[in-house]
Amino acid sequence: MKTGIIVAMSKELDALHQAGLTGAVLSGIGKAAAARTATEMILRERPDCMLNSGCAGGIAPGLRVLDIVVGAQTAYHDVWCGEGNLRGQVQGLPQRFDADPDLLRLAASVRSERPVHTGLICSGDQFLTTPEEDARVLDIYPDALACDMESASIAQVCRHYGVPFLSFRIISDVHDTAAGTETVYRDFWKHVADDSFSFLKQLLDRL
Repeated sequence: MKTGIIVAMSKELDALHQAGLTGAVLSGIGKAAAARTATEMILRERPDCMLNSGCAGGIAPGLRVLDIVVGAQTAYHDVWCGEGNLRGQVQGLPQRFDADPDLLRLAASVRSERPVHTGLICSGDQFLTTPEEDARVLDIYPDALACDMESASIAQVCRHYGVPFLSFRIISDVHDTAAGTETVYRDFWKHVADDSFSFLKQLLDRL
């Protein structure tokens, strides 16, 4: 099976390489960059499925740095198309994009030394840094687990082209710890390759 892999940041790509994984494409940060990259990859490479990985902020109680969140669904937290639409919904599209069920089942079979949580990943062109910003997202999606800046836009592109899609994210920061966001985020990069991206390697081995 031909698999497209997208990550947003050079640090994420470097972590993949440290974990012995090659072939991922660097999109750049944010919804527009991710959607452009996904579209180009689909039209040029014709992948059988698409995976998106990288880091995300944890917003659900109990999540810890280096936990893994598998996106059973993705959704926008910064979209509003006016009356008659749900918050987060692009008009004419579902509020939430479901992951491919076969990819989701394969992800559930991966053994990980880190805790794995399955649920909703939210995306928006914002880096959330406070509990108050997390609360704004949870007001829209009470079941949200994590926030990133790319997953939902790639999901939307894959839905348009009929390409099976799954995103999973490694928690880089949470906002209820004594250490503080910036300290936690910096420490994250020291451990992420060995601790977490092996999840992606196991998932690829099952495809």
